[in-house]
Parts: sequence; structure tokens; C-alpha cells
Amino acid sequence: MCQTLVSKYNVAGPRYTSYPTVPYWDPASFSLRVWKEKLVKSFQESNTSEGISIYIHLPFCESLCTFCGCHKRITKNHSVEIPYLKSVLKELDLYIQLFGEKPILKELHLGGGTPTFYSPENLQMLLEGLLRKVHKAIDYEFSFEGHPNNTTKEHLETLASFGFTRVSYGVQDYNETVQKAIHRIQPIENVIAATQNARSLGYASVGHDIIFGLPFQTKEHVRETIAQTAKLQPDRIAFYSYAHVPWMKGNGQRGFNDSDLPSPSEKREMYELGKKHLLEAGYIEIGMDHFALPTDSLYKALENKTIHRNFMGYTNSKTQVMIGLGASAISDCWTAFAQNEKGVEAYQDLVEKGIIPVFRGHVLTTEDLIIRKHILNLMCKFETAWDTTETYSDSLSTVLGQLEETERDGLIKILPNGLEVTEKGRPFIRNICMAFDARLQESKPETQLFSMTI
Repeated sequence: MCQTLVSKYNVAGPRYTSYPTVPYWDPASFSLRVWKEKLVKSFQESNTSEGISIYIHLPFCESLCTFCGCHKRITKNHSVEIPYLKSVLKELDLYIQLFGEKPILKELHLGGGTPTFYSPENLQMLLEGLLRKVHKAIDYEFSFEGHPNNTTKEHLETLASFGFTRVSYGVQDYNETVQKAIHRIQPIENVIAATQNARSLGYASVGHDIIFGLPFQTKEHVRETIAQTAKLQPDRIAFYSYAHVPWMKGNGQRGFNDSDLPSPSEKREMYELGKKHLLEAGYIEIGMDHFALPTDSLYKALENKTIHRNFMGYTNSKTQVMIGLGASAISDCWTAFAQNEKGVEAYQDLVEKGIIPVFRGHVLTTEDLIIRKHILNLMCKFETAWDTTETYSDSLSTVLGQLEETERDGLIKILPNGLEVTEKGRPFIRNICMAFDARLQESKPETQLFSMTI
């Protein structure tokens, strides 16, 4: 890839799991009362036709992976499991009381942290309690994130018995030096066993997460990791850039120096190399950082134009309401966002008091909703379109003016009433979305808030 493009577009920018992005949420627009009103209205509009999604954040890990920027609690004390899971179920009760009826559950995802930190018996308790409170949609999809080192056959059997059909395993890199640097020692034999166990139990989609740009990582490491991965043929692969954000509170990204990281140009070469080998192995590029086999449901969602992106990442379909349960989890009712208390104890204390445990959020304006539509289109389909009736149309000339150089660089094609991202432009999708991000453009941060785009 041209070094000029790498240096030009390597800036700090969001990954756009939401718009507006969390640092630009407006606290003045939000309150718990407003959140409840917006959520109930959205639920009543969409539950019958779409159902809802539920994300459960399970924050405990036995050891710290130093590449991870997620909210987590490091402990080997497993007595924390049951009290936390009971709080999650009580939080769900608070929402169901608000709705006044059982929701239709379309999607359920367990993330973390390490969901397989919890024993199969305790996960069974969680799921039995949850499924008593909802109706399962006919075409539901349940998924979880598994750690290859501790995802046992019993975990997989228990989750499969409740309808889980998809699992994603964090692989990152198979090189021992890289694994030591990120404190994630993970023999390939564990990944093979976890993958084969899931397949033998009928999981329809097994995914692997691979990261490029890690400390001490080289192109040869990426080549070897993808070669090993291709032999296992996971149904989908998340191949994404390491997000270096050591300034974030609670982050463990201080076990190595910045000089240990590949340069921006080296990272981009790693991406291009990995993408080449993934395409040669039969994978199709989907959205940003994702690849899937043509038999996987995510690829079918791309073909059917139902693919969606939210705080759970890419999903097969959209639900207007997504409830985030657990400490730090984020909920989305389309016209508003809300985030739970990040601290486990603060979260549990509010739930015990019968209070929905949100501590911040944002109510979307009409302009926010229009921009969100364009950014979602770009992130999911690499294209978007507009018409002159949009209230945002007056701002389009400014956006297109900012994108003139991007078009000259061959990254996009500007059409009479829309925009297409070229093949050359796909690695720069975050930069393209940033031109539409009115809140970012109006208020450039004085300190770095986001990871670098390359």
C-alpha cells in the first residue's frame, strides 16, 4: 500500500459501533426518566415485528491480557460468579417490569471479560432464569465469546442445550513471543480442541479473532497464524487492528513500550498480507475487519442486505432495541443510548435498590439519526445514499468537500445522490465515516480519545 496514503490517513478515529460515539454523548440530553420513556416507546414499536437483542457483560477474567481494552475484573475467586449473575437477572426483571410484558428475544450474546470464566452450572442458572422471562423468536441466534484455554466441552454442551449455535474464540496470534508480550499463552492445540468440540456438538458458526499490530509481531507471524487458521476453516474471522489506548483507565496496555509495536506502514502491510491469504482461503470480506465463508450466516446477511452493526459488532439482522445487562454494558433503543455503571459493586448496589443501573447516555437528535444511517450504511455495505429532503442535506456539501481529496486518492466514488467506497478505500472506512461525523468535526478533541485508524 502507498506509504503516502498510510501517513495521510493514519489518524485517531472511532470504530463506529455507534453514532454519536461515546465521547460525544450529550449528558444534558439524558436522564434515567428520559431513557425509560424512549426505551418503552421503541419497545412498543418494534418488539412484535423485530424482537429485541440482549447483550450480557460478564467481566471476570483469571488473568490480564495486555492487548485488551475492555472493562474487566481480574480475579481467581470464583465465588463472585453467583452474586453477579443474580444481579444480571434482577436487572432484566427491572426492564421487563418497565415493558409490562415478556419481550421476544431475537439475539443473545455473552461477552466479557471471559464468559467461560463461569462454571457450566452457573451459566445454566443464568440462562434458565433469563429464558423464563422472555419468548424466544422463531429465528433467534444465541452466541458467546469463548477463551480456548478454558472453554470445556461441558461449557459447549450446556450452552448448546439452551440454543447457542455460534461461538467466537480469541486466537490473536500463535507466535510465542507475541503471546508472552500480550500475556495470552495459548497453545494451538487448545484452539483446535475448542473448535472441534464446538463443531462436534453442532455449532453452526465457529469464529476466530485474530489481531494484527501487536507488540513484537511481524508479517511472518501474521502469515503463519492465518495459515494455521485456514487449516481449521472457522466459519467467520475477525481480523482487526490492535487498538493501542494505554491512557484508558483500568487498561493493561503498559507491559510493553510503544517502540515494541509495528509502525503504521508495517501494520497496513500486515493487514494487506492477511487479507490476501484469507481471500485465497475462500473467505469473503464483510464490513470492516470481518471475513466469512459463503456458508456462514453473516455472509448471507450481507447478500440479503440485513447485516447490521451495533455495540455487539456485526450482526445478522437489526433489532431496534438492544438491552445491555451487566456492569459497563451499553443499551440502544435507536433514539437513545444508555451505559451501565462500570464498577461491579456500584452496578450491583443500584440493582439491589431496584434502580436501572445506568450512569450516562445520549438522546439522538434528528441530525444524529440521519448521520447514524449514513455511517451504518458505510460500515455495513460500503455505500450510502441520500435525498434532498433530508434535514441534513444542507450539511452534505461540507461533507463532500472534505471527501474531495479522498475521492482523488481513489478511495471513494461520489455519485449524484450517494457515495461508494472502492476496494482500495475499504481499509480506510473509518476515515471516510469521520467526514460524516458532525460532532467530531465540530469539536476536535484536545487529547487523544480513539485508537489510530491504521
